[in-house]
Amino acid sequence: MAEQLTGLADDRALLGRTSTAERVSDILRTRIADGYFPPGTRLSEDSIGGALGVSRNTLREAFRLLTHERLLVHELNRGVFVRVLTVEDVEDIYRTRGLVECAVVRGLGEPPYGLDRLDEAVAQGQRAAREGDWNGVGTANIHFHRELVSLAGSDRTDELMRSVFAELRLAFHVVDDPRRLHEPYLVRNLEILQALRDGDRDGAERLLAVYLGDSLRRVVEVYRRRVGEDGADLGRGLSCPGGGRRF
Repeated sequence: MAEQLTGLADDRALLGRTSTAERVSDILRTRIADGYFPPGTRLSEDSIGGALGVSRNTLREAFRLLTHERLLVHELNRGVFVRVLTVEDVEDIYRTRGLVECAVVRGLGEPPYGLDRLDEAVAQGQRAAREGDWNGVGTANIHFHRELVSLAGSDRTDELMRSVFAELRLAFHVVDDPRRLHEPYLVRNLEILQALRDGDRDGAERLLAVYLGDSLRRVVEVYRRRVGEDGADLGRGLSCPGGGRRF
């Protein structure tokens, strides 16, 4: 608990002079995505509000925003928790990814494309792999696909997929073997990037579609084993006297 709250205290500088709920939600979203608050964690208003130096009303509004994004859930008489996804949630996330990411590639227009940030994401993943940081490889993978979506040049699409990718990280954080999950996609992201460098939109879309199908099967297999069909197994595993893990 102390480590998580110390990290939040370091984030106070990001709030600037005006501690808005949107800025607080940005900080908490990042911390959830980075695994500081794992799925099933109970979030304490007093502890988090104190660490960030914000009012209870501001924090509650931030919680409300993140609940709307499906990252948190409010349980009556128990409090606010980081959401535990179900297998159905994971399948829906990948369905959304397929619809959006493939459409982005299909609609790119004529090459050349601005691929510098995709290059950076691939390099980030390769560095993390060399260092044995497989959670870092997962982060780089998310960055690659976020930058792929950004090629559409649509703020609305970026905002939609920011929420989708944040939800996906909730699934990644319960995986017990991140190397097995993420390592195969280092090469596959590079293959998608190379197809785009070559101006081969159709080839890139085919590679992406196969990638997403394989990734869905792999994540669902691991997720079903770890948390069950409805996420209840993880919820039970994280619970403790007093209402669950609490920060």
